[in-house]
Amino acid sequence: MKITAMIPARYDSQRFPGKLMKDLAGKTVISRTYEEAINSGLFTEVMVVTDSQIIFDEIKNQGGQVWMSTQDHQTGTDRIAEFASQTDADIIINIQGDEPFINQKALQSLIAVFENDTYEVVDIASLMIKIDNKEDFLNPNNVKVVTDTDGFAMYFSRAPIPYSRDYVFEKAYKHIGVYAFRKEILAEIAQLPQTDLEQIEKLENLRFLQNGMMIKMIETDTVNFGIDTEEDLQKAITYLKNKQ
Repeated sequence: MKITAMIPARYDSQRFPGKLMKDLAGKTVISRTYEEAINSGLFTEVMVVTDSQIIFDEIKNQGGQVWMSTQDHQTGTDRIAEFASQTDADIIINIQGDEPFINQKALQSLIAVFENDTYEVVDIASLMIKIDNKEDFLNPNNVKVVTDTDGFAMYFSRAPIPYSRDYVFEKAYKHIGVYAFRKEILAEIAQLPQTDLEQIEKLENLRFLQNGMMIKMIETDTVNFGIDTEEDLQKAITYLKNKQ
């Protein structure tokens, strides 16, 4: 199979404006994310999809692959879906532009889902991690997911699901927003309007579910390090210094 990584990269961020162009130990955040994806060796090709001329020039000047998208996309998935029909990939993995430290083991597990899916039942694969405390369970910024007995997503919510009066977390999982799509499914998503549940919960994965797409959830024990604040950036700089 041909595996393509697409990195949606929006310059404007409400929480941390211009974060993808911030300096991260001598390179911009988006450059490090792009290089990490290339160096992982997991992908046939890696490309950045952006609505920003600044980011476009940053990747282009390094000899990287980058596409300029329209600016009216609601989500990162919508942004990369615009170009799904322009690649000959079998599987497209959405890598967040603000997560410069690639979790190879987790990505390999997503790719393996499709390699082992003989009857092509799976449309999308994504990640989840166990929740083991009340604070994370109740936090609406942590998207929870419940699955069926075969590991397919039944629902995603910012609410604490499955509800446990006694806060027993045996079946509580946090969704990690890394997706692997079959190319034809991503192209289909590009044509779908937002759904009512998606708009209520502000979760794009509910659009996938409401349109009958099968999302296979894979459990992981690590979470990618994302840069959403200046504090996160400083932590990332410290991490790189200690790694050297």
